[in-house]
Amino acid sequence: MVKKILVVDDEPSIVTLLKFNLEQAGFSVMTASDGREGYEMASNQSPDIIVLDLMLPQMDGMEICKRLRQDKINTPILMLTAKDDEFDKILGLELGADDYLTKPFSPREVIARVKAILRRTQDAGETSSQEDKSLTIGNLEVFPEQFEAYFNKEKLELTPKEFELLHYLSSHRGKVLSRDQLLDSVWNYDYAGDTRIVDVHISHLREKIEEDTKQPQYIKTIRGFGYKMEGPKNE
Repeated sequence: MVKKILVVDDEPSIVTLLKFNLEQAGFSVMTASDGREGYEMASNQSPDIIVLDLMLPQMDGMEICKRLRQDKINTPILMLTAKDDEFDKILGLELGADDYLTKPFSPREVIARVKAILRRTQDAGETSSQEDKSLTIGNLEVFPEQFEAYFNKEKLELTPKEFELLHYLSSHRGKVLSRDQLLDSVWNYDYAGDTRIVDVHISHLREKIEEDTKQPQYIKTIRGFGYKMEGPKNE
């Protein structure tokens, strides 16, 4: 099945370049030239992935990302930014983006990132046939096949990247995992040591499964090394 990509950017040259190259790579491409139109298309057209510029008229990329996640729309988002500004990148990830790419970029790099995100989303379901139907740790249940997780019997609202990280941690329960190892295993390509991306997503997960984020019972910080998934002490 052909994957649908929504490209939201107000620079016609970039839209034309991305549309041509993505279609050559076998994708179906929809485009929007301002934030409001992009938000409506993302909400109503069910794209498989969104390539979203940060700086847009009507509604910027951060606001679009925030609103989509508030609407429980977890379509993967690749954020484009012309600013080489770490705050913008981290904030975008905090608001629910799955990846970011700084302009200028090559079409080949965009295609590689898009394919990697889609492959990770697909693999999360396919690999489950080789695993247990679910992973249970205390009050946390992870269902790889359904791409779902529950805490205290309530479904967690997770972005694709948050789910992948939670699944990886849960399937390696009791093992200390370094930030670099998590980057390599969950993000699948080199982030040049940008381990703050891991910390941002760990923080998001803790907000959803820990009663006290300052004294976590599930995702433990191992100082100087990384993180480890454990069950609550009374399990």
